Amino acid sequence: SNGVTAPVPFLDVTSLVTPTGGEQGLLGLAFPPGFTTRRSFYVNYTDRSGDTVISRFSVSPDSNIADPSSELRMLGIPQPYANHNGGAVAFGPDGYLYLGLGDGGSGGDPLGNGQSLNTLLGKILRLDVNNAIPYSIPPDNPFAGSGEVHQEIWASGLRNPWRFSFDRVNGQLWVGDVGQNTWEEIDIVEKGKNYGWDCREGM
Repeated sequence: SNGVTAPVPFLDVTSLVTPTGGEQGLLGLAFPPGFTTRRSFYVNYTDRSGDTVISRFSVSPDSNIADPSSELRMLGIPQPYANHNGGAVAFGPDGYLYLGLGDGGSGGDPLGNGQSLNTLLGKILRLDVNNAIPYSIPPDNPFAGSGEVHQEIWASGLRNPWRFSFDRVNGQLWVGDVGQNTWEEIDIVEKGKNYGWDCREGM
């Protein structure tokens, strides 16, 4: 506050996250619109088993400190390898929560997760965290109502979407996706589209 580091961290999840570093750990955090009223926020981390966890935490009576005992685990996603965990977490201009998940790791997507709609890995997810606990599926998600694929999926075919941002002018979702060998990607990600991994990268 005012350029001074608080003596007590806002949130300490040391006991929850993988301690080895690399591409694991506390990977993303987002405060929702109306945070001062809702007093909750969302994180993406890899747990002590190396798996992805998406959780909601609440703020304690002291608004400068979160309540670590308030964790509500919304999603638990097994990770087959230690890399490509993604990590991006952000609220879109539509008020929904967007999550970036990598393809599960190794190299070359050996499990074919990027092109499979039967896994959340290698995807951008979109959740409604306003109208249900822990979340519901926005009715206009591309696979909403489908009993055969994951309805959380907003876009597929991504390798490691570790960071993204919404354009403040037009609301477009810009995603940084890590390349395999030759090309890194910056994608404008749109509803239901497939961004090609692991069939292709970059150009």
